[in-house]
Amino acid sequence: MPSKRITESDSLYQDIEKMSTTEILNNINQEDQKVALAIKEIIPAIEKLVDCVADKLKHGGRLFYIGAGTSGRLALVDASECPPTYGVPQDMVIGIIAGGQQAMFKAVENAEDDTHQAWKDLSAYKITSLDFVVGVAASGTTPYVIEGLKACQTEGIQTGSIACNFNSPVSQYANFPIEVELGPEFITGSTRMKSGTAQKLILNMISTTAMIKLDRIKGNKMVNMQLTNHKLVERGIQMIMDELKTINKERAAELLTKHGSVKLAIEHAKD
Repeated sequence: MPSKRITESDSLYQDIEKMSTTEILNNINQEDQKVALAIKEIIPAIEKLVDCVADKLKHGGRLFYIGAGTSGRLALVDASECPPTYGVPQDMVIGIIAGGQQAMFKAVENAEDDTHQAWKDLSAYKITSLDFVVGVAASGTTPYVIEGLKACQTEGIQTGSIACNFNSPVSQYANFPIEVELGPEFITGSTRMKSGTAQKLILNMISTTAMIKLDRIKGNKMVNMQLTNHKLVERGIQMIMDELKTINKERAAELLTKHGSVKLAIEHAKD
């Protein structure tokens, strides 16, 4: 067990229900400001994990996230945003939540305590040693996640973890553990708050950096994004104009329509 489960420790604030709206908001904000500073201290650990993930993806592997409750929902969100943002296949980054897809919207009783289901869920994707699995658990004690990572290591699959307690059990089964300690939550034990924010930021860092290393970004632009609405089409047209300099909006739109992506439009226009 962790030497001390900060995520379960008493809030620094008392009689919260007696606070004014302004006091509540200011105090939540004060706690939130601690998150980015704490993550800054662990960037070296995140770097090691990202480099391994990027290498796996470059060689045809996939990135899996597993989690329960809020952690699982955050993992699903990060995974689901990779295809539209970077134009990668739907099965390159996969989020799995304890209790199945229904748990995204409604808590599934005892799902996080199932010690066998995570490996069953991963096995459904025919997971291999080419892949990489990140277990996300604010407390670092979630049985679903711990046993999932443990099974992966037994099968020779590289693993990482994200936890908000130091010396957390989940880290024991991660080749690349990430631990960030944030102090007590504003509301005692409500890890959807600072812990959830920290997990979201770290997941952003992992997927974004990995995609950059896969050449899914050019300059600072999402040149591989899926053109799923008018706003994104307009953004794509502007990207092409900015890159090629000498063409007008009509020509940029023509290139985008013909080639289906900003990157391909630019490449073919330069040929």
